[in-house]
Amino acid sequence: MKNLDLQEIRKQLDGIDQEMVALFEKRMELCREVAEFKIGTGKPVYDGEREQQKIDSVTGMVEGEFLKQAVRELFTQMMTISRNYQYKQMAENGLKANHSFQPVKNLKLNGVRVVYQGVEGAYSHGAALNYFGNEASLYHVTTWDDAMKEVELGNADYAVLPIENSSAGAVTDNYDLLMKYENYIVAETFLTVNHALLGLPGAEEKDIRTVFSHPQALMQCQEFLNSNRSWKQISVENTAVAAKKVILEGDLSQAAVASETAGELYGLKVLRTQVNTNKNNTTRFIILSREAVYQEEAGKISLSFELPHKSGSLYNILSNFIYNGVNMFMIESRPVPGRNWEYRFFVDIEGNLSHASIQNALKGISEEGRNVRILGNY
Repeated sequence: MKNLDLQEIRKQLDGIDQEMVALFEKRMELCREVAEFKIGTGKPVYDGEREQQKIDSVTGMVEGEFLKQAVRELFTQMMTISRNYQYKQMAENGLKANHSFQPVKNLKLNGVRVVYQGVEGAYSHGAALNYFGNEASLYHVTTWDDAMKEVELGNADYAVLPIENSSAGAVTDNYDLLMKYENYIVAETFLTVNHALLGLPGAEEKDIRTVFSHPQALMQCQEFLNSNRSWKQISVENTAVAAKKVILEGDLSQAAVASETAGELYGLKVLRTQVNTNKNNTTRFIILSREAVYQEEAGKISLSFELPHKSGSLYNILSNFIYNGVNMFMIESRPVPGRNWEYRFFVDIEGNLSHASIQNALKGISEEGRNVRILGNY
């Protein structure tokens, strides 16, 4: 092959690129015709078996592992674009993802019954007051599972659950509860969390041998707690329960990690303030209802879906956000019970269920994912 200078090589590349763009336009026009056929016949857009056959076919047209992988990635991308274009065509023809959510002007807040986990003085209690104020009737139960059950049974209008902390991350058990119960996220509230070390009125920090608190609170205070190597750390249901346990047992060697409010409520002494490692420690709480509603101005959507354990499955489903310009705030995964190495994903995205881009993205996800659920728009 004769030597070519750089400018000549680039000129030839430009010519090839022009041909590729023209061919791509022709391909997309055929995809539009495919979409029209599927709209008319009710066939789904996503056909995994057909796509795999296509990938096998085109990779067999080239030699060498590098080119095979490159062609595989190229055509995977093109088929992803094709699917999203077909979903767009379907949405424009009124074929959207089905959901049962109804828009409302405002949530009812006055005179409602609100349940939280723990006892008075717990951070969940503080979050409930933070969102509902004094106009609601607040009561507590022993576990987060109990709180979700109260809402599903109609005993409470809303439940308040922690879902994420800026220091300790996701409250994973509560993600599992979102799947267990048919309750919906309708709002969220954020609470600054400042943990204190609380002891009996006559205690000093040097007396402490055992510290009680919720596992997340203990995790959020690891730097301080681990600097006292002789202290035994014991998990309990929540921080306020820890404070109550210390006052009831009356042991000078016991302390609780909880809020100063809980300390005042149960008559404990603040041995040290703000023992959490992150001084800007914040917990996000979700507000749940059994009614599938969303406020007209809602701007965040939470959903979950399961995927097969194979290469590219997560990318394929997330591409529905990419090609619709949807911003993703968060993604969290949890093992699917009973199915080794398969995961359920929880995603928070920006948008409203009434937006065309969201409807288009959800249409794709509902076809490509398994057990897809919209958990709330708030």
